[in-house]
Amino acid sequence: MLDVQGLRKEYGELVAVRDIRFQLHPGDVFGFIGPNGAGKTTTIKMLATLLEPTAGTATLNGIDIVRHPEEVRPLLGYMPDFFGLYEGITVTEYLEFFAAAYRIPKAQRAAIIDNVLELTDLTVKKDAYVETLSRGMQQRLCLAKSLVHDPILLLLDEPASGLDPRARIEIKELIRELGAMGKIVLVSSHILPELADFCNKIGIIEKGELLVWGAVDEIVAQLQANRVLEIRPLGEPDALIQRLERESHVRGVETRNGSLYVHFAGGLEEQADLLTALIRDGFRIATFREESLDLEDVFMQITKGEVS
Repeated sequence: MLDVQGLRKEYGELVAVRDIRFQLHPGDVFGFIGPNGAGKTTTIKMLATLLEPTAGTATLNGIDIVRHPEEVRPLLGYMPDFFGLYEGITVTEYLEFFAAAYRIPKAQRAAIIDNVLELTDLTVKKDAYVETLSRGMQQRLCLAKSLVHDPILLLLDEPASGLDPRARIEIKELIRELGAMGKIVLVSSHILPELADFCNKIGIIEKGELLVWGAVDEIVAQLQANRVLEIRPLGEPDALIQRLERESHVRGVETRNGSLYVHFAGGLEEQADLLTALIRDGFRIATFREESLDLEDVFMQITKGEVS
């Protein structure tokens, strides 16, 4: 378990990260979302033991990251937003270097590297020189390097940055697989629709403050307390608008492209009652549906575009 409690980072008068708190468990894939300069990378570097917090702490399986960084490092894998690859060596040699750095016994390294290459779909490139790999393959190699010591926590800073669509899909599938293996995965990204595909939890940070965190469906449900219904009538909408504005659950009506978008404070039963009443009153309704929020809608509702 990763337990983050009141983590804070100050640079003089600038507060880069403001007392953030969240907890993650094995199998959680946590999408860490925010505009540039919001504090994502600073938070990740503190969790990776590369920056000392000004205040607060975090524990990984009960080990204090701040007080005992040397004990935590073997338990985490960190992939920064730059590759940091070494040229002039092969893929296997690159991974052997990091396996040795993590003090994996020499007799075990070949089997571990083979497993990591298979997991990241790089087996066919094991003898290729690092600089000859495509950008997507280089990104997978960086992830493979972060996995050689079998960490329980993976910190991935913008892992899909700069990748073509196919490479982004491959990284997404790999991250999903790592979560299924029981890893705790924290991944920062700006590609919000893709995060929704493989993250079971999200946190939205702005101006150093974690505005919201939790399960994706729970956050969406909270924001949908006031739902939006699309109602497309047959015929002129004026009479229907007047009728809707008399409903106690209706908070407002907008007209766009022939449809009415109704801000509605009721649940499913109240929606059904409304539709029944409209039909009973003689209105002919071609479309009646609730609009659903996606991750981009959530992000836009919660944030203001501010940085630290």
